[in-house]
Parts: sequence; structure tokens; C-alpha cells
Amino acid sequence: MRKFVTERAKQLLSLSRQYQHRPLSASLSRFLSSDPISSSPSSSMASPSDSSTPLTLQTINPKVLKCEYAVRGEIVTLAQKLQEELQAKPGSHPFNEILYCNIGNPQSLGQQPITFFREVLALCDHPSILDKSETQGLFSADSIERAWQILGQIPGRATGAYSHSQGIKGLRDTIAAGIEARDGFPADPNDIFLTDGASPAVHMMMQLLITSEKDGILCPIPQYPLYSASIALHGGSLVPYYLDEATNWGLEVSDLKKQLEDAKSKGITARALVVINPGNPTGQVLAEDNQREIVEFCKQEGIVLLADEVYQENVYVPEKKFHSFKKISRSMGYGEKDLSLVSFQSVSKGYYGECGKRGGYMEVTGFGADIREQIYKVASVNLCSNISGQILASLVMSPPKAGDESFESYLEERDGILSSLARRAKTLEEAFNSLEGVTCNKAEGAMYLFPRVRLPENAIKASEAVKTAPDAFYCRRLLNATGIVFVPGSGFGQVSGTWHFRCTILPQEDKIPAIVTRLTDFHKSFMEEYRD
Repeated sequence: MRKFVTERAKQLLSLSRQYQHRPLSASLSRFLSSDPISSSPSSSMASPSDSSTPLTLQTINPKVLKCEYAVRGEIVTLAQKLQEELQAKPGSHPFNEILYCNIGNPQSLGQQPITFFREVLALCDHPSILDKSETQGLFSADSIERAWQILGQIPGRATGAYSHSQGIKGLRDTIAAGIEARDGFPADPNDIFLTDGASPAVHMMMQLLITSEKDGILCPIPQYPLYSASIALHGGSLVPYYLDEATNWGLEVSDLKKQLEDAKSKGITARALVVINPGNPTGQVLAEDNQREIVEFCKQEGIVLLADEVYQENVYVPEKKFHSFKKISRSMGYGEKDLSLVSFQSVSKGYYGECGKRGGYMEVTGFGADIREQIYKVASVNLCSNISGQILASLVMSPPKAGDESFESYLEERDGILSSLARRAKTLEEAFNSLEGVTCNKAEGAMYLFPRVRLPENAIKASEAVKTAPDAFYCRRLLNATGIVFVPGSGFGQVSGTWHFRCTILPQEDKIPAIVTRLTDFHKSFMEEYRD
């Protein structure tokens, strides 16, 4: 029976690699612009003049038209089409599989879940087996104990029931204790809002902060497209600040001030600053001194600091260490009344990679009781986040400890994943830097590399002829020739006249040599074809 279940699980895992996407444009000028996407319905759709069609591109919310999300964009849609063709007719393309390097989705690419986490989840979802003698032989003692503890915190002991809108109080207590252990400063469970991953938390804060297009959100460029998309959906203005590629994507406070003043000159009031640390798509880890400068900037300007810290476990270089912005601000002597700070965490990243479980939280500090009431109201509209995700968030912040039965196996799984990611990052970084016209900064953290490619003028002209961005042109040619899926840098934003692409480091190690070989061969051929 267990063999059948295992085989069936492998089949389902294979099927899960096929996502649902819709094609989206991916230019920085688009998501910084107030102009709607220039597009038209396909011939199979009813025309706008057809009175029987209740919605057309001319009548839907224009904010939706402005919203873009490149990591699930047109390149991925093409990849799925090619995958279907390979399945229907093996040998129909010059490659035998699609290598997805487009999105931070570890388990879809073979990463295994942490055993302790899954044991606790299974027991919580099916508590009737806790009392069975067979369970003692199948599950570790500490996973059984943790499941009993968590179930005791859930009203009705049922993971299928609604919870408090902020999340189960006992789980928030556990998370607060984990934050305190990480930072060395107190954390209040009442400051924590459990969410379905970090993305809904970001949307909640954009709802709170944005009242019109005159409200701006300072965002790094390059940025994770969630931010440009959510700002567009909520009707605000993205105020870009540019990371410096020459200093390994450094964040210059002088540029923040310049962009803030430029926004003011356009009648835009910056309400918040987004900082992604470790960086996505750029992979840098901020230095403590830089973080202090950022905290001081937000305090002096009276703006909210939105700290995207979902990659806090993903640091690969010994000279860098993750420090939360809350820890930095408290170490500077700033408390609740000095700085409004929202910190985002997710179970999708780190060494856990539980994207499909949709767990995460935001810690909200430095807001008055009246504003907190409004945040709670917005959370209540969604009833609550899913209970499995809530449980996982508590486990991530309180994993097995020394002396627990699962501790040694947990350490082996965690360290094995993180060390493998570090090796993959280094291998890909070196491969990119070996290519003609390509430079790639060191991957200090997160799950991505963001190399710059200097394309021949003939390639740029060829891309213009087919009305696409040069980096998208390159990525499309790469996909059709090799089956490798990269995301064009134009979907994240980049300095005008430069071209990049984002590549995840997530394919399993045995796939990395094939990626390097295929990429190297393609790039040589591409550069020769379009050489000036």
C-alpha cells in the first residue's frame, strides 16, 4: 500500500510542474507608466461592440490592465506549449525536457520537504491516528508531541475550521518567540498577522497606504514584480530607486533622497520604502551599516519601511549575515514610536520551499491602535489564512531543537539543501561570467542570479523588428533552442540601455551541467549569428 502511495505521489509531483499562466508584457516603462497596456482581444473573443459581451478590455478596471507579472509571463507560456509538444511527440524539439529556471518554486524542481514539518502537518490534519500504536513507529516522538501541542491551540482541534483573523493565537505566540530568539529583542504576538504567503500581506499594506496615484511607493529597480503589480492594482505610483550593479547591487541612500525629491516635484508623496533583503532578483545581502542608513532615512522622512525578508535563510557567503530590519532599528535605540515597520516572512523560500502550502506572516510595528484596527478589519474580510500554512509558519520559526528526536535529521536536511544551493549558485555564476559579453555579480543570497548581457547591435535591431525587448528576444531564442526558461530583465526593471535576465539556482544539482552546456553552446551560436 505504501509503495502504491509513493508511486502515485511521484506521478502527482510530476504533474505539478505544469502551472497556469497568462501572457503578460514585461517592460519597466510599462509598469512605471500610467498608460494602459496596448492590446486587443483575440479573434476568438467577442468584439467590444458586441452588446452581449459584459466585459471587454475597454470596460474592465484599467488598473488590471496596468498590472504585470513577468515571472509567469509569455516566455513561460511558450515553455508550457513546448512541453506539451514534447509530451505529445518526443523528439519534436532539439531538447528532451524543459528546464524551468523562471520562478522560486523549489519543490516543483525536486527539492524534498523537511520531514519534521510534513510529519507534524500530517498528524494535525488527521488527528485520529495520534492515538494509534502504529503511529509511534511511523512518526518521530517530537513530531507527535508538537502535533498534540498545536491541536490543543486550535479551536475544535480541526484544521478545517476558521481561525482568528490574525491567525491562531498559540501559533502567533510561537512565531513571536522565534522572532525574539532570532533578533534578541521582544516580539508581541499581537503584532503578527498570519497570511497565505507574503504576497497577500503586501497587498494588504498597499490597500492601507495607497489612496490615489499621488501616493508613491519607493521600490528597488530591479524589483520583484509583485510590488509593481500590487501598486498598479491599488492605483498608486511606483517611485523607482536604482540599485548599483557596479557595487554588487548596492543601495545608495543618496539615490533614495534624489528619487524622493523627484517624486515630490511631480506631486507624488512617498508613503513607504520597499527593501528586499536578501535581494530578488539580484541576490545581494545588505550590510548592517547600509541597513542603519535605510532605517535612519525612513525615520527622518516619516515613511513606512516595508521589509521583504522572505529569503532570510538563503545566505551563501561567510562574510555576510542576515539581520532583520527590526533588529537593526531596535539596536539603534528606535522603538515603537520612532519607526513604522512591516516585516514579511514566507514558508515558500528558505530551505523549506513550501510554496504550495501558502504560509507566511507580517509583523506590524510602530502603528497606532486606530491603524491596527483597520489592518485587522482588512484581514477579517478574508476570514483567515489557511491553517496548514499557519502551522508551517510556526514550525519554520520553531524547528526541532537539540535533544529532540528529529534534530539530527532536521539539521542534515536543512544544511544539505542550503549547501547545495550555494554550490549551484557558484557554478551558475561562474558559467555566466565565462560567456562573451555577460557579467554576473556574486550570488550572496536568495535564489536567483541576474546577469547582464551585452547584446550585439544586430540582435537589438532584430528584436525591434519583431517588436519585443532585446532581453525577451534573447530569452525566447534560448528557450526555443535549449528548453531553458529564463525571465527577461525587463520584467523586473533595469537601467535604460542595459539588458539582463533572471535565472533561479533551483534546478537540482544533476541538472546544472546540462543547463551550463546548453546555455554555453546557445550563447556562442547567438553571438556569432548577430555579431556586428
